[in-house]
Amino acid sequence: MNRLLSLLLSGAAGAVPLAAAALWLGAASPAQAQQAQRPQALGTFQDWTAATHQEGKQKVCYAFARAENRQAAILTVTHRPQGRDQVALRAGHSYPRNAEVTVTVGSTELDFYTAQDNAFAREGAKAVAAFRAGAQAVAKGPGAQGRGTTSDTFSLSGFTAAYEAISKECPAGRR
Repeated sequence: MNRLLSLLLSGAAGAVPLAAAALWLGAASPAQAQQAQRPQALGTFQDWTAATHQEGKQKVCYAFARAENRQAAILTVTHRPQGRDQVALRAGHSYPRNAEVTVTVGSTELDFYTAQDNAFAREGAKAVAAFRAGAQAVAKGPGAQGRGTTSDTFSLSGFTAAYEAISKECPAGRR
C-alpha cells in the first residue's frame, strides 16, 4: 500500500475501509463509494498530501493534512467539476446539530457549518487564500457529544504546493 493510502486510511482508531474514505471524500452513496477508484497520489508536500480519484466518470482532486495534536482530525480542500475550493474539516467525532466551527489563520477567522462529523467552510475561496498566506490553521468547535471545546492545529507548510498540484490536475472549467 503506498504512503498516500496509508495516510488516508490510517487513523487513531485503526484502518478505515476504502468505501468509507470514498464516502467522506464525496461519493454520494455506498454503491458509488465501492465504484470509486483507489486514490492516486499527486505528491506529498511537507505536511500536505495531494491526490486524485474517480467518482464515476469525474475526476476529483484533493489536498489534505492531519491535525498536529489529533490524527483523527483532517483538513481537506477538494476540486470537483461542479465546484472548486470545497474546504472541509473532519473532526473525528460528531458535532451537535447546528454547531458552528471557527478556523483561524493568522488574524483571519473563517466560519464553518457542521453536518455530523464534518464542518464545511462557508467561503471556500476565502479559506484557500488564508491557507496560502498562513503558517497554521486552528480549528475550534464543540467537543465529542457537545462537551467542551476541541481545538485542532493544522500546519499549512506545503499547502500552496499541494493546492497548485490539485489545481493543475483538475483545472477550472473542466468537465
